[in-house]
Amino acid sequence: MGTLNLDKIFNPQSVAIIGASDSEGSVGYAIVKNFTRLGYAGKVYFVNNRKAEILGAKTYPSVDKIPEPVDLALIATPAKTVPGVMEECGKAGVKGVIIVSAGFKETGPAGKALEEEMMRIAKEYGIRIVGPNCIGIIRPGINLNATFVDKLPKPGNLAFLSQSGALGSAILDWAIHENIGFSNFVSVGSMIDVDFGDLIDYFGTDPKTKSILMYVEGITEARKFMSAARHFARTKPIIVVKAGKFSESAKAAASHTGSLSGEDAIYDAAFKRAGVVRVDEIADLFNAAEVLGTQPLPKGPNLAIITNAGGPGVMTTDALIARNGKLAKISQKTIDALNKALPPFWSHGNPIDVLGDAKADRYRAALDACLNDENIDGILIIFTQQAVSEAVEISKSIVELVRSKTYQTKTILTSFMGYGAVLEANNILNANNIPTYSTPEQAVKTYMTMYQYQRNVELIYETPEEFPVEAPPKRPVNVVLRNAAFDDREILTEDEAKRVLKYYNFPVVKTAVANNVDEAVGYAQQMGFPVVLKILSPQIVHKSDAGGVILNVHDANEVRDAFDILIQRATAYNPNAQIIGVTVQPMVQKKGYEVILGGKTDPIFGPVVLFGMGGVGVELFKDYSMGLPPLNTTLIRRMMEETKIYKLLKGYRGSPPADIKKLEETLLLFSQLLIDFPQIKEIDINPLLINEKEAVVLDARIVIDKASVCKTFEPHEHLVISPYPKKYEMIWGLKSGQDVLLRPIKPEDEPMWLDMFQSLSEESIRYRFFQMLKDTPHEVRVRYCNIDYDREIAMVAELLEDGRRKILGVSRVSIEPDGKTGEMAFIVGDKWQNLGLGTKMVDYTLDIATMMGVESVYAIMLPDNYRALSLTKKMGFDIEYLGDGTVKGSLSLKEDLPDQRCLLLNNPQEVPAEQEKPATPVLTAASAKKESPETEQPKAQVTSS
Repeated sequence: MGTLNLDKIFNPQSVAIIGASDSEGSVGYAIVKNFTRLGYAGKVYFVNNRKAEILGAKTYPSVDKIPEPVDLALIATPAKTVPGVMEECGKAGVKGVIIVSAGFKETGPAGKALEEEMMRIAKEYGIRIVGPNCIGIIRPGINLNATFVDKLPKPGNLAFLSQSGALGSAILDWAIHENIGFSNFVSVGSMIDVDFGDLIDYFGTDPKTKSILMYVEGITEARKFMSAARHFARTKPIIVVKAGKFSESAKAAASHTGSLSGEDAIYDAAFKRAGVVRVDEIADLFNAAEVLGTQPLPKGPNLAIITNAGGPGVMTTDALIARNGKLAKISQKTIDALNKALPPFWSHGNPIDVLGDAKADRYRAALDACLNDENIDGILIIFTQQAVSEAVEISKSIVELVRSKTYQTKTILTSFMGYGAVLEANNILNANNIPTYSTPEQAVKTYMTMYQYQRNVELIYETPEEFPVEAPPKRPVNVVLRNAAFDDREILTEDEAKRVLKYYNFPVVKTAVANNVDEAVGYAQQMGFPVVLKILSPQIVHKSDAGGVILNVHDANEVRDAFDILIQRATAYNPNAQIIGVTVQPMVQKKGYEVILGGKTDPIFGPVVLFGMGGVGVELFKDYSMGLPPLNTTLIRRMMEETKIYKLLKGYRGSPPADIKKLEETLLLFSQLLIDFPQIKEIDINPLLINEKEAVVLDARIVIDKASVCKTFEPHEHLVISPYPKKYEMIWGLKSGQDVLLRPIKPEDEPMWLDMFQSLSEESIRYRFFQMLKDTPHEVRVRYCNIDYDREIAMVAELLEDGRRKILGVSRVSIEPDGKTGEMAFIVGDKWQNLGLGTKMVDYTLDIATMMGVESVYAIMLPDNYRALSLTKKMGFDIEYLGDGTVKGSLSLKEDLPDQRCLLLNNPQEVPAEQEKPATPVLTAASAKKESPETEQPKAQVTSS
């Protein structure tokens, strides 16, 4: 339901407290006290069916007895009564509910049944629910404390969302002590309705919220969460503390919330892909929010350290390297400048030790030199109080220098160590948006968090395409999977797994199945010695554990001996195992690197891909990284870079580098296999041998979900990130005879989009953007070209002319969080108008919007944009001239809901009296002029907002 009716919860004009009480110590009493003492300006009603008044105020026996409309109901009654209260709320027209009561799914099946009944009622009446089992919400800006916690922080620009009510209460207490303000505080509880995705959507558009902070135990609607986070993370930092890093604490989290926590590494991969910053501690949430709102993001991990003491410089370096940061290599130009400004005994390197007697002039000179060094991404200034130090003067000199740099783009952090002697200096720095930390390690931690945020935001702009039409055939793979399921097996044999991979064009080592010893000898002689023999049994998955692999078999006699040994070992390992025989494959003698490609279907985030060091030590070394399909080569390279084996793959100490391009192609194919077959529950290619010339799959294991092998899946329904929708591409002919490609926009279209923008006339730009723009910065262009295909569709017309690709126009529908309404915008370059392109693009975009479930669209236009007005009228838009000097066109896309004119034509007796006859507009000279673009003969335009 997106953000539908969330205003009723977060900006209510009237509130009913159901379960209000005057019994001190009760939840109902605590909520009542918050509303009576904090100055909330809206209307408040108490509901209690046993008392006529509470604290001198009249009560009502039920919410439906309240004589005026109620926006928000707080329910603090026993769990078993809540469905009945919800029914009363629905009948009374209440659209927002907060349920603080506990005792639902966390208590077992009976509690879960209560939740299901509540949701049935909520859907019937269009009610939004926060909770249950939560402490409520706080919006300090309007003095709204809809919780049973007697704390109201000051207004601020941070939205804090907590999945733990008790922790949320403690954080409120701490934030008040630290003078931290909030735009909103939300205890989400069990999230049976309003979840993290809805709240990111809502606060992402809230002008009073600059950053979104979250305490997360588990995500429920992963696709909604990823879509919302990817949409807003580029403009509002989303910072998360995720509990349940280890299996023991993950189990505790599950029992606390009644929802499953996924593997921590998968959450890490999801957060990175969504542009979300993950931090370790609650304090880090607020540190990161502060600095992300005041400092430019670092372009890289290269930090310069300026210090007046050697010890803190060394400790800072240790902290930086431990977090995968880098000491910036300062340029010779910077060294020369420092040589002139500093005493001869300065460190002559990074950290830049300006010596213990340094005053403001040395700090200023060192900072100035670093700001002008292109090798430096960020600067950490450390100060320790010494005999002749001048903390206040140094802080003032830092502020003055930073202010003088108009286009300063480097991250600047400070650590003035100590307390009383540096308190005033720290206040000066903080007041001028230069963050300061009590220890350098804290500053380094924050710097690397900022860098990770920058890296994660870059991942948002990676939108892999659907696999090309020449993708491998799926039917042979389905046959293998179904045959295993029909045999009541989840685990494919090695032969079956390798056949699946071979059908999908993986470079699989030649493998034969021998059911007896003579067949084994025959296959070995055909392949050529030496060979490898492995036991083949559905019940023996990890063959090495059973002694089920024999390498370097050199002749026929050794094959016979190895065959017998494998059968004996397998029988001893599992007497009940079904022994099919052995597999025979050549002994690969080539040198190379062993890596693992792994995959699994996570119950929350769907398919995930694992890459790392392979071989028998994979679980011992745990050198791996994970990513969410769909992947492209950029995302794959990022995954590789996160592992230690990647350094080996690039060539290490004289060893030749692996064929990285071949490895990327193999991983891309592996990602596609998981996309195409949701029936695969787990898959390992281990090892994949890769060297400078080729890649070879030596062993493989596949586990399937038997229940889903015969199920029909909608394309990509199991993915949490939508790939580029190639299915919308089509060729269309202009009136000029030229063919154009109509297709969804891509991130890499930014240069062509800019070319189109620069070709537009001033009039076209004004019509499209409602103002004159000479240029658009990269951040704006990225927003137009990099879209989430779940919540926006932008079609471009691409023409190949004189060997150069160009965009002729763009038609776009931005879908609002409710998923039902969209805003339309379109523009065609001046040169390409009057060729039927605008009409076709708008028509096609509306068709796609309809397929995506959009029910209505609107377009905002300028009143003199006659061609846009004409086009929208032609498409059936209803036109309304607004009081702000714009025109709004509205169109229903619901074919089963004809507009009032159709109802009037077909069933005049069923149309209400006040709607029986649509008003006939009065045609004035002015309106005739607006209605007739031909009378003006304006310059050709097909544009809208």
